[in-house]
Amino acid sequence: MKQGTTILTLDNGYHLWTNTQGEGDIHLLALHGGPGGNHEYWEDTAQQLKKQGLNVQVHMYDQLGSWYSDQPDYSDKAVADKYLTYDYFLDEVEEVRQKLGIDNFYLIGQSWGGALVQMYAAKYGDHLKGAIISSMVDNIEEYVEHVNQVREDLLPADAVAYMKEREAAGEWDDAKYQEYVDVLNDNYVDRKKPAAISHLISTMATPVYNAFQGDNEFVITGKLKEWHFEDHLKDIKVPTLLTFGEHETMPLATAKRMATEIPNAKLVTTPEGGHHHMIDNAPVYYDHLATFIRQVEDGTFNK
Repeated sequence: MKQGTTILTLDNGYHLWTNTQGEGDIHLLALHGGPGGNHEYWEDTAQQLKKQGLNVQVHMYDQLGSWYSDQPDYSDKAVADKYLTYDYFLDEVEEVRQKLGIDNFYLIGQSWGGALVQMYAAKYGDHLKGAIISSMVDNIEEYVEHVNQVREDLLPADAVAYMKEREAAGEWDDAKYQEYVDVLNDNYVDRKKPAAISHLISTMATPVYNAFQGDNEFVITGKLKEWHFEDHLKDIKVPTLLTFGEHETMPLATAKRMATEIPNAKLVTTPEGGHHHMIDNAPVYYDHLATFIRQVEDGTFNK
């Protein structure tokens, strides 16, 4: 398969940026979070797996609206109503799979991408060898409870009160409020910040992020408030790895429950890892991922 960048033209006429790294007969499709983030924390995944002794072709792409792909005019309500939906992004994964020409593959997704993995494995699981849910829960209430708690654990009471006041007023651009968000991000989202993926301006697709999440990782004002997938976990039949950081925004208690409710699943955790623990502690993260792939390949997963 062609290495490097390929621009896919979707059936809807929009274009997606895709990139393939690595060699071998094992295929891994990587989904980014946000929504509205991009592929960049997956850039070295093929290299990291190679360090673990695995040859894997890693395919990554920027979802519609994200930095390297086409960005529709979401200020047009008709466009937003059509494309800013769970169903659109789920079926986009399947169309990308088809256009890349891969099957019998592994699907990994981080955060929002982990929600897509859950939905894809339940609907299109016949195409999968295995699923990897990285830092994503199956319902949003437990996430909200957890991020509220970590905010109270980390920040002084007056700072928490100030944040709540600004949130109630919708004053998301308040400088002091954003300083507190930065402190929370430094401790629970991006604990390690490699220069290689830093940018001079923000690459977040804010219309997409705002529509689903809100202003930041510690509030939910968008469509993700409706996220409930617990009743469908039983429909995920493929071997499934849940991988969570030990110091992140997503609650480990929920991950432990999910590992019991998905029929063939296992939970692993990354010490010193935040929400982006594939960067925070790459050796442990990719050891877990490589072990999972090996066990699925040789039929020993959860045996």
